[in-house]
Amino acid sequence: MGSYHFQAEIEVAADYDVIVFGGGSAGCMAAIQAARLGAKVALMEKNGILGGTTVAAAVDFPGLFHVWPKQVIAGIGWETIEEAVRRGGAVLPDLSGPYPKNKHYLHQVRVNRFVYSTVLDDFCLQAGVDLKLHQMPAAVVDHGAWRHVVATGLSGLSVYRAKKLIDATGDASIAKLMGFPRERGEVLQPGTLVYELDGYKMEDIRREDLSAAYAKAKEAGEVIHTDHSGGEVPYWAELMSGGGSRMHVTSIDGSTSEGRTAAELKARQSLARTYRFLKKIPGCEGLFVRYAATECGIRETFRIVGEEAVTCESYTSGYLWPDALCYSFYPIDIHSDKDMSIDKRYLAEGVIPTIPYGALIPKGSDHLLAAGRCISGDREASSAYRVQATCMATGQAAGAAAAIAAQQGQSVREVNPDSVRDVLRQFKAVVPPQ
Repeated sequence: MGSYHFQAEIEVAADYDVIVFGGGSAGCMAAIQAARLGAKVALMEKNGILGGTTVAAAVDFPGLFHVWPKQVIAGIGWETIEEAVRRGGAVLPDLSGPYPKNKHYLHQVRVNRFVYSTVLDDFCLQAGVDLKLHQMPAAVVDHGAWRHVVATGLSGLSVYRAKKLIDATGDASIAKLMGFPRERGEVLQPGTLVYELDGYKMEDIRREDLSAAYAKAKEAGEVIHTDHSGGEVPYWAELMSGGGSRMHVTSIDGSTSEGRTAAELKARQSLARTYRFLKKIPGCEGLFVRYAATECGIRETFRIVGEEAVTCESYTSGYLWPDALCYSFYPIDIHSDKDMSIDKRYLAEGVIPTIPYGALIPKGSDHLLAAGRCISGDREASSAYRVQATCMATGQAAGAAAAIAAQQGQSVREVNPDSVRDVLRQFKAVVPPQ
């Protein structure tokens, strides 16, 4: 098909100590922490709103911060939760005691998406973070002491310089641009589109009507088994809860624009099938979709190949890494790409996994750190540490390390984990003992 050579001279728009890519749970905490240490920081986000999966994909129940019932993740992430509570945008669950066995979701914190996004706005602006919404990186080029970032946005191409970078994209996209190796499983977990339903009353719906109609609709290909959570009466759980976060959008790759486009289309098609089917059920004639998330939630794409890797064994055993910077707490949680089943393995009582600094460093990197679900680990461990609270903790740790490295002119591999731990304690994070 040939090739196209493009050359243009673009002036550098601004210099930064740290540029963070991705304004979700990891990226926001990274940017705020680095800026609070006095670094000049920019945060680049493809959407027009901060919050990532919590806001844009409506997975608005970040956790887990507590276990047995000790708090194991705090710091800036927990500050944002507390501020959302003060603003009337969140209600804390009962955290005074351990949750019933295998019911970790009882310790999730439900947040109002709009209120939480404004908390993130305010925390970033108060810290002095330069927000660059509606922008995405197109290239990263090393030039001695500086990384030249070519970004594209509504105004065209821009170039920024930074001493250190943080990849909080969820997909290790910056690692790819800089030539660092990435890895992922042969089969990726499915995505999910969160939605809310209204316009019906459960007392008007008969279980037998729903079951009979579903059998016919499935045989006719009008619905498929991954559109709903299953159960004895398909769709009953969705109607009871007023919506869904249980569908599986299968055979997708959320790491590319093309793959993400396919995922978004398949997700909306799934919800459209659900809507058309339920409207035909007696008692659901007035049903409507009150809300559908802007984005299909993506569970798994690429991870960096790090200086260290969190394995399933190290995670489920609660291994205390010598360079541990934070805790993580969540069961192994692998969603099937074939059906609605979930491989869920709960941690043994008393086990609290840790995350090492080396898992945040792409192998051989001097200027790039990763945070969030794209840190280094195997597929099983990553299915647990991908959740928002852990992303917040690794984001804050990456922000501290990047600021230290930029201010001291060090490679990120030369940063002493003890100095990062000292900063994290200063900003009220929970740090594993050494």
